[in-house]
Amino acid sequence: MSKKFEGKIAVVTGGSTGIGLATAKRFVDEGIDHIFITGRRKDALDTAVADIGENVTAVEGDVANLSDLDRLYDAVKNDHRPLDIAPLGAVSDLHFDANVKGLFFSVRKGLPLMKNGGSIILGGSIADIKGFPAMSVYSATKAAIRPFARTWTNELRDRRIRVNVLSPGHIDTPIMESLQQGEALTRMKKEMANNVPLGRMGDSAEIARRGLRCCG
Repeated sequence: MSKKFEGKIAVVTGGSTGIGLATAKRFVDEGIDHIFITGRRKDALDTAVADIGENVTAVEGDVANLSDLDRLYDAVKNDHRPLDIAPLGAVSDLHFDANVKGLFFSVRKGLPLMKNGGSIILGGSIADIKGFPAMSVYSATKAAIRPFARTWTNELRDRRIRVNVLSPGHIDTPIMESLQQGEALTRMKKEMANNVPLGRMGDSAEIARRGLRCCG
């Protein structure tokens, strides 16, 4: 594994499970000095810290809550080093507070701590163009992300801060278990896999690897 992130500091929102956790682990594998993760459930964060193993600080909180975001970035400030990468939003909530408001303020509050030449990675979805049934609200929240990215790219040009959006397709993450259980879950995953040219769902580690390429 390369050490291309040696000496760098990153924040990953939604870093306790799924794509966020896989991304945090990948950053550590590639030599990052320290990573800050956040999530709403302490038990999941504790498990994530144990899984990541080193160079990690977990801050419990909801990205839709501005005081929780302040606590997250206070922890970053106390490290006394500027951010290089922030934040990859692997958010699973199907409402505007987390996917739109939470993403916007996660970036806005993190920008003063970022180095010039840093990288922002936003968690999008193919749902913003596919129009999947019964996912209208989720799709609308994800559709808001690309205009953010286009605008921030221009606003942050003088600071040479890159802004990229990752738009995964069907990824097998723990959120699936909140949608279905048992045989119904198995059928749902099979139907999703049938819609993927590779014939299978993706996994979080694959998305994490792609996300890190945006930071190089």
